[in-house]
Amino acid sequence: MDNVIAIDGPAASGKSTIANQVAQRLGIYYINTGNMYRGATLLALENNITSETPSEKELEKLASDNQITYEKDKSGKLVLTINGKEADLDKIRSPEVTLYVSVISKSNAIRNWLVREQRKMTSLGYILMEGRDIGTNVFPNARYKFFLTASPEIRAIRRLSQGGETPKNATVASVARDIALRDELDSKRAIAPLRKADDAILLDSSHLSIDEVLNKIMTLLRENYDLTKK
Repeated sequence: MDNVIAIDGPAASGKSTIANQVAQRLGIYYINTGNMYRGATLLALENNITSETPSEKELEKLASDNQITYEKDKSGKLVLTINGKEADLDKIRSPEVTLYVSVISKSNAIRNWLVREQRKMTSLGYILMEGRDIGTNVFPNARYKFFLTASPEIRAIRRLSQGGETPKNATVASVARDIALRDELDSKRAIAPLRKADDAILLDSSHLSIDEVLNKIMTLLRENYDLTKK
């Protein structure tokens, strides 16, 4: 799978920022699969699915009744759409969605639905897809794989600085605890758990700036894969 760059990593590891900038530098499409799961979570909440253990039957119905994908808008930009309309990013990144997304994303029905959509996107040409299981599950044969991580404390500071995703009065300690819990849930789920692919390049960004991580990835792509001359 030579037209896919996979960037995986836990929550708030900086992968979205890095992935977006790498895609911009390469002039290829960037796909944030985490936002697809957030979109599914928003739909669940809007359909009064709020249980910590929702039934697969109701989630199968949610998947069959709705559509989440990435489409080109009138300007040619790739945007997340929910049932044919551009997604409201503020809504899908709300604290309510952030707290519930790990419950919805471990559903077999939801993952099968969204992974099918993600695999269709290779028809776009060169893509950079970012998530938690791209290199291990969605595109295990992708040639270009990176796994970004950072300490829970550093990730908590980053999450707080983003704003909008954390409850009011949240602290670094409380957000770090939430992140550690999300890591545990993601890494222990039965379906497509969060883990580094054996052939992925590990990058710990705890003590690196965005530019430093970005430059490392671009250097690796140029030296090892020559993707920049596609």
